[in-house]
Amino acid sequence: METWLPLIAGLILLVIGGELLVRGAVKVASNLGVSPLVIGLTLVGFGTSSPELVTSVQAALSGSPGIAFGNIVGSNMANLLLILGVSALITPIAIASGALRRDGAVMVAATIVFVILALVMPLGRAVGLAFVAALAVYIYTAFRQESSGSADHGAAHGKSAAAQGVDPGFSSTAGGSTLMGLVTAIAGLAIVVGGGYLLVNGAVAIARSYGISETVIGLTIVAVGTSMPELVTSLVAAFRKQADVAFGNIIGSNIYNILGIGGVTVLIAPSEVPAEIANFDNYIMIGASLLVLVLAYTGRRIARWEGALLLAGYIAYIALLWPTGNAA
Repeated sequence: METWLPLIAGLILLVIGGELLVRGAVKVASNLGVSPLVIGLTLVGFGTSSPELVTSVQAALSGSPGIAFGNIVGSNMANLLLILGVSALITPIAIASGALRRDGAVMVAATIVFVILALVMPLGRAVGLAFVAALAVYIYTAFRQESSGSADHGAAHGKSAAAQGVDPGFSSTAGGSTLMGLVTAIAGLAIVVGGGYLLVNGAVAIARSYGISETVIGLTIVAVGTSMPELVTSLVAAFRKQADVAFGNIIGSNIYNILGIGGVTVLIAPSEVPAEIANFDNYIMIGASLLVLVLAYTGRRIARWEGALLLAGYIAYIALLWPTGNAA
C-alpha cells in the first residue's frame, strides 16, 4: 500500500490544485476586464487540463516518456471510450451542432498528424511549436465562432461550459479581489506541480515494484487519474441532460491534449514517443476517434447501446494491455 500512496496523493493534489489554479486565474482575468468568452475558451478550457499537462511535462523531464506520452494517449482513450461511454449510458447524447462535427474533424486530423510524426521522427521543439500554434489558431477560430452570437457552439465552448456547470466558481462573475485571485492561482499552480511530481514518482515506483512497464502505467492508471476532471464534468452534464455539452467537453479535451499538452511537453522536453505507443496504442486512438465520429453522425446521437459499446471497448483495451505488462 505504501507504494501507492505517492500516486494517490499526487492525484488528489492535482485535482485540488487544478481547481484553485483555474479559479484564481479566472478571478484575476475577470477583474482585469477580460471577456467571459475569452476566459472560458482559454483559462477554463486549458486550466482544466492542467493535471495532464503538468504530469506529462514532469514525466518527460524525469526521463519517463512512457508516462508522458502514455498519459496523453491514455487520456484521449479514456475520454472517448470510458467517459463518453458512461455519459451515453446515463442519457443518450444528441449531436445537433455543426460546429461539434467540425471539431470532430479537427480532433481526428490532430490525432492522425500526431500518429504519423510519432512513427517517423522524435518529437522536437519545432513540432511542439507547431502544435501550440495550431491550438492557438483553433482557439481563435472558436472565439470568432462563439462571439458571432451563433447558437451553434463548438467543442471548446463545451469544454468550458462543462467545467463551469460543475463549479460556478469558474464563472467570470465570481468577483473577489485581484490579489486574492493571484494568490489562489499561484497556490494552485504550486499544488499542481507538487502533485505532478508525486504522481510521476509514484507511477515509476509502482512500475518497478510490480514489473509493469511505465508505458502501461501511463496509459491506464495515470491517464484515468488525470482525466478525472473530464469524467466529473461530463457525468454532471449527462445527469443534467446537457449531453451536447458532455460531447463537446470530450472532443475539446482531446484536441487540447494532443495540440496543447503534447505541444508544450515536447517544447520543454523533446523526446521520442515509445515504440509500444507508436506501433499500437496510437492506432487504437485513431480507431476510437473515428468510431465516435461514426456513432455521432449516424442519427446525430450516441444511444445507450452505443455508449455500452464504447465502454466495452475500453474494458477490452485495458484487458489487452494489463496482463502482459506492455503495450505491444
